[in-house]
Amino acid sequence: MDRRNPRIGKFRRERLIGRYLANPAVRALDRIGVRTSLMAELETVGRKSGQPRVVPVGIAVDGAGAWLISQHGYTSGWAHNIVAHPKVRLRVDGQWRDGIAEFRPDDDVVARSRGFSTNPLLSRLIALTFRALESDPVTVRITFA
Repeated sequence: MDRRNPRIGKFRRERLIGRYLANPAVRALDRIGVRTSLMAELETVGRKSGQPRVVPVGIAVDGAGAWLISQHGYTSGWAHNIVAHPKVRLRVDGQWRDGIAEFRPDDDVVARSRGFSTNPLLSRLIALTFRALESDPVTVRITFA
């Protein structure tokens, strides 16, 4: 752990877990047809490469778009890509949707994370999971085109 800034150490650990364990597991489940309405694939354009970058994300979809939480705020790779190129695609229920992403730093991340499920127990579990994994969370709104 980075003794000067615990958030940096936590971010590094979480990035490794996501990159090498969690994200590959979610992708593998998706390939064999195991999906959930709480997860989607976010496609951004790489800020340096210009190539598509896809990452699994937790979402809450409404009629006009979707809500995401960047657990590491503007530090995550996909957040950097959104800053450079806000046009994104989101694969929800097997269908790609175009949208524009914007950060909502004034949004209540804890309240937003509880809204990711209508089941009271599941929403509390999701909120606790977000809290355990986050280092500097910020809400992201994707408005469908």
